[in-house]
This record gives sequence, structure tokens and C-alpha cells, in this order.
Amino acid sequence: MTTLLEIIEIECRYQKSTVVQSLSMHVKHNSLVSLLGPSGCGKTTALRAIAGLEPIYHGQIKLRDEVVSRPGFTRPPEKRQLAMVFQDYALFPHMDVTSNVAFGVRNVSKKIQGKMADEMLEIVGLSNMGDRYPHELSGGQQQRVALARALITKPDLILLDEPFSNLDIDLRERLSLDVRDILKERGVSGILVTHDQNEAFAICDQIGVMNKGKIEQWDTPFNLYHDPVNRFVADFIGQGVFLKGTFTSPDTVETEIGTIKGDRAYKFSKDTNVDLLVRPDDIVPDQESDLKAEVIQKAFKGAEILYTLKLSSGNKIYSLVPSHQNYEIGELIGIKPVLEHLVTFQQ
Repeated sequence: MTTLLEIIEIECRYQKSTVVQSLSMHVKHNSLVSLLGPSGCGKTTALRAIAGLEPIYHGQIKLRDEVVSRPGFTRPPEKRQLAMVFQDYALFPHMDVTSNVAFGVRNVSKKIQGKMADEMLEIVGLSNMGDRYPHELSGGQQQRVALARALITKPDLILLDEPFSNLDIDLRERLSLDVRDILKERGVSGILVTHDQNEAFAICDQIGVMNKGKIEQWDTPFNLYHDPVNRFVADFIGQGVFLKGTFTSPDTVETEIGTIKGDRAYKFSKDTNVDLLVRPDDIVPDQESDLKAEVIQKAFKGAEILYTLKLSSGNKIYSLVPSHQNYEIGELIGIKPVLEHLVTFQQ
């Protein structure tokens, strides 16, 4: 796939404060990516710079091999052939759904506008709702209208700024998967800005984890979870704890939960002290095990239960198990570590 968008070492500022620095990334045609990070990390500012709503003070933004932003020059948003979907939907309350969707269409008759809007509404699952007004729709339906309005202009890049954050969890998950399918079917690339990693994982092929205006790691969801490059990414992605350990060989760490042998070798010398990342799926109940832990908290998640366990040292770990394995608070259970892939950081 060829590159649609290329961002080269950009810097963005608010007054004298630098909020995005040395940020580089690229988006290929028909690719969905995410800028993921905590509030205040600069991800929305970066998205606004891509849209042409913010100037840059260093670097370049290239769209279809043309420079659209550089210091002292910002091509206006309407001349970038992209679309944006906002967190608050930004629908016109005095217009019906058809008029909202057709708003961006120019130089065609009202009849053709209406036909194009109807086609878009069918794509997003809102057929026969064109005569309704925004206040008559649910939040999920309003977001679908906003998506239809963005798609009607036939952009090859769509920018999604926390588009599902106002929706309840179940609807957010369903709609995010629907949006992915729609964009993939139409060959539209997308950049999703979110603080919700589950959302990013469900939609995106590649994710950039941002912190303090920089991308800490640009990778697939699988690699971010199983092979984080630093402590920030390891902490931010998924759940887990760090347990102290000591390398006894390049692929083996001695810890309080036993000797852990992984599937790759580190360059740490023997007796190096490290922190070992232990995820909830790394710990499984095993009543035959001599290693015991006390159940101090449990969170029922339907098919699974997330247990918080206390080791004899007082340290806490998590265990995610099928919900038919139901243990009580205060119960002492046998556990077994099943870490196949070591993720360690030197102390």
C-alpha cells in the first residue's frame, strides 16, 4: 500500500508551551491507525494539525505527497480532501438528518443531494430516518449521522476525534466495529484519537502510544501488549504489575512466584535485577500448586472474572479466569504463572 499521509518531526505549540514535539508517523491507503494516550498528551492537537486547524512550528505534514503544513504555511482544512468526526457529533439541530448528511455536498441539485444522503444513511444503518431531527435520535444514531456526513464527500482520509466517548460501553464497542467495517469496505483511511485502548485495539491496524507530546511506540496492538518498549507503554497498555526478579540466565528470571523461563533471550548479565511485567492472563488458578495467593478483590466481567490476589510478600497480582471458577474474597487459592514471553526492565 502506498503512503497517504506522512508526518515528519512536527512540533505544535500553544503560546510558548510545546504540546507536540518531534512527532513522526505515516498512514497508508486503506489503513486505520490510532493516536492513543492519556489526557493532555497532545494527541488531539496532532489531529488538528493534520486537519489544518493548527499551525506547526517545525517539520512537515505531507498529504498525497504534497506538503500541506510547514512552518509559516497551513493549507486550509477544506482544501485537504479529508473529513472529520467530532466527539460532540456537531450536527445542526434545525436541519433534518438528510440535510445534515448532505451539508458538505456542493454544485449538485437538491434531488441528487438527497439521493446521495439516502445512500450514505443506508451504509451507516439509518435507512428511512432522513426526515428525523438530531434530537429525535439516540447518541449512537447521531454519531452514525456524523459519519455519513463525513463519508458523503468521498474523502480518502477521515479523522476521528474521540468519536465514541459519549456512548455507553456496549454501544461504543458495537459502533466502533461497525465504523471499522464501513471504512474498510469503502477503502477510506482513518486516524482515531482516543484514550480508550479497547477502542483503538478494536478498530486500528497500527497504534501510536503518545506521552508528553511524543510517540513512545508505534506498533500493532499485539506488539504493544506483548512487547512494550518501555515502562510507560507497559503501564498504559492493558493491566499488569511489576514484580522484582533476578536474571539467572539470558532467558530465565527468578521471582517470588517462581523461576520464569521465557521464549527469548535478554542481553542482561547474570544476577541483573529487573522488574518483570505480569499480566492478568499470565496467572492461572491451579489447586495443585504450592504457590498460594489470597483473593482480596474480584470484578465480574460476564465470561471472565478479574481477581486481585495478594502474595505472601504482600505484593498484588491479577488473574483473569473464566467466570465459572468462582472464588470468594479471603479465599486462599493455588496459582501457576504461565508467562511464555518475558517483558522486563532493568531496575
